[in-house]
Amino acid sequence: MSGNDINLFYYHSSLNFKTMASVSTYLNFSRNTEEAFNFYKSVFGGEFFGDGIMRYGDIPPMDGAPPMAEEDKNLVMHVELRILGSHTLMGTDAPESMGFKLNFGNNTYINLQPDTKAETKQLFDKLAEGGTVTMELQDMFWGDYFGSCTDKFGVQWMFNCNEKQPS
Repeated sequence: MSGNDINLFYYHSSLNFKTMASVSTYLNFSRNTEEAFNFYKSVFGGEFFGDGIMRYGDIPPMDGAPPMAEEDKNLVMHVELRILGSHTLMGTDAPESMGFKLNFGNNTYINLQPDTKAETKQLFDKLAEGGTVTMELQDMFWGDYFGSCTDKFGVQWMFNCNEKQPS
């Protein structure tokens, strides 16, 4: 079991309520999850779920586990933020000192489907700030308003809005 699997197991086994089936996006960062999620919170609004940010230093000592490095104790073990509708964005720090090997690739996008072109443009502009626009928002041949960007943390976002009237 990897360190991330242990984090998720510990987190979910500590919950005292039943949850409904859902799908969420889980993001791993090397050591800047808190910065990234504060940025996402500024874009989408809302509050972090539960007691907020859970830290590695909150994990009780486990038999047979090596002691945690002091510089890792304040890192994010788990954070979650509802972003659109019922979609939840979750994240953790994945430092190499804990055995993680993090590779951001081009195989994952978070697809947002806002209700209006105005909301689409607002979210796109905020997420693209400091990042890279890979395709400007535009009306597409399939009839939707579409665009994509990579944010300043290397996370790729797609936007697809099917509002037909001008915003």
